[in-house]
Amino acid sequence: METVKLGNTNIEVSRLCFGSLTISPLQRNFSYEKGAELIKYGFDKGINFLDTAELYNNYGHINKFLEKINRKEFVISTKSYSYSKDTAKKSLDKALRELNTDYIDLFLLHEQESEHTIKGHFEAIEYFLKAKEKGLIRAIGISTHRVEGVLAALKYDEIEVVHPIINKLGIGIQDGTTLDMIKAIKKCHNAGKGIYGMKPLGGGHLLNNVEEAFNFVQDIKEINSIAIGLQSRAEIDANINLLNKRYIDSNLKAKIRNTNRKLHIAEWCIGCGKCVSACKHNALSIKNSKSIVDLNKCVLCGYCGKYCSEFCIKII
Repeated sequence: METVKLGNTNIEVSRLCFGSLTISPLQRNFSYEKGAELIKYGFDKGINFLDTAELYNNYGHINKFLEKINRKEFVISTKSYSYSKDTAKKSLDKALRELNTDYIDLFLLHEQESEHTIKGHFEAIEYFLKAKEKGLIRAIGISTHRVEGVLAALKYDEIEVVHPIINKLGIGIQDGTTLDMIKAIKKCHNAGKGIYGMKPLGGGHLLNNVEEAFNFVQDIKEINSIAIGLQSRAEIDANINLLNKRYIDSNLKAKIRNTNRKLHIAEWCIGCGKCVSACKHNALSIKNSKSIVDLNKCVLCGYCGKYCSEFCIKII
């Protein structure tokens, strides 16, 4: 698989990025062994780039995979909600320890909303910069669901990589349209920022038109790599098909036809409302003392599951 340079960094990544949220406890909850085997299958097919986050709680899966390869041949991007020197240190130490690695390729501030958010978290960035000088981090960036967040990255030379949400219908973009996001991405690219997009299929909502949706994002030349959630060998093969041929072979379509996902809230939900407060897409609400999901708004990020003390929210 073709690799490209991630902006002005010296990091080479595959055009397809393994979105690992799918294998985590927030979604499919694979065993370490099963998750590691799937990542290895993608690696053997040419995917040298993986996106994770402290929130996903899947460092153990990735650690198990790293035992099987030469660490220098693989690029890991992780994210945290660090906002201070102390929280940044804890997040970096946790990642290094649980991944059992000497360095993190990309460390991003998770879900940055604007210039003000980045400014409020800048103490963490300063800590990551010092860690970069020590060789513990190779590049620093942000992830964002907002156009304003992408544009804010332009004001900070310290931010080398941007991980924005982008898809044909603008699903999950919280403050603008798809066109607005593309314009912002192009500005960041022109400024030398590395760009890897997320949710090209809108969290699963565009699976019925997967080829058009994927190719729409693939055709945005300013995007270096596309992160997409992968949960089976067939999905890996299908997305490599899309990248190389722009379509999915009929035999692969048959294998993935029944892999549509949905947010499931178990019957033991107590209606505490924590998930409702956490959902930035307004997809959750309380009805009859239970949480319910609006499938037209849900982007299947699974983040709400972190806030469920009863562990009753899953993407299945």
